Amino acid sequence: MRVIDQEGKQLGILSRSEALQLAQEQELDLVEISPDATPPVAKIIDWGKYNYQRTKQLQKNRRNAKALEVKQMRFGLKISEHDLGVKMRKVTDFLETGHKVKITIFYRGRELAHKDLGFKLAEKVIQNLGDAIVVDQTPQFAGKQLNFVIRSSHAKAKDS
Repeated sequence: MRVIDQEGKQLGILSRSEALQLAQEQELDLVEISPDATPPVAKIIDWGKYNYQRTKQLQKNRRNAKALEVKQMRFGLKISEHDLGVKMRKVTDFLETGHKVKITIFYRGRELAHKDLGFKLAEKVIQNLGDAIVVDQTPQFAGKQLNFVIRSSHAKAKDS
């Protein structure tokens, strides 16, 4: 097996017993780093210290990982052009920060008789955002609302 010492210097190819003896002389542990390589790679290190540092690094990575959430924006069926523009800017901000956005178009009272108006509004929203988005979930009618989910086309598709 190929052996690497604590400082990262290669000690060459040694037998398992020779490598173990070297580790015992230095009062350290022999850890197999890459068993699939030919020849296998082992490193002489202090296992406790190595494991502690690895655990700390994983915790730090987890702390720094920003969980992206699904933001939600609600539109009424009779929304004015100006209000639609304001909400569209907010949706664009969410998409630029990498969030997915669930858009809900809600119906009140007799508006339910005109479900097609909600689908037209959904299509208008999708057209306004253009090529900058990908529709993750197509518009679906459920209860008294029409829902669909969009994300930025620049973001990586993790759930797809």
